Amino acid sequence: MVHPSPKPLPPRLREILERPNFVHLATIRADGSPKLDPVWVGVRDDTTLLVGTGRSSLKTQNVLRDPRVALSVVDRDNPYLEGQMRGVATVIADPDVAIMDAISHKYIGTPFTMRGSDRVALVITITQARFAELPFRDTPPV
Repeated sequence: MVHPSPKPLPPRLREILERPNFVHLATIRADGSPKLDPVWVGVRDDTTLLVGTGRSSLKTQNVLRDPRVALSVVDRDNPYLEGQMRGVATVIADPDVAIMDAISHKYIGTPFTMRGSDRVALVITITQARFAELPFRDTPPV
């Protein structure tokens, strides 16, 4: 399977991803159906995101079988700032939890509490990315 070339994240989308916003990661199950997970994400560079998980997680097993993924994010302070991405993921070992610790500090200000030698990181190379700012104000009814 040939994958498209890496594409840089639009600057405003990268800003949203660098803040502690939850990202939804879609992987493909063995039967072809999608699996969707809310995840924490780290930004490695303009074309690469990181997601920490366990080696036996379904996310990891799905990526090992089919590396295509999709992600979406909305800004927690302004949910009308949003991004959608597609990419290709690889799995690397994170036994000392260094990758996940860095991501955890971004979200909760402390090292990740779930230690173990089965920790891995999904390294996601972005192949398509879109940022949108919708013309609405976040004013939910009280």
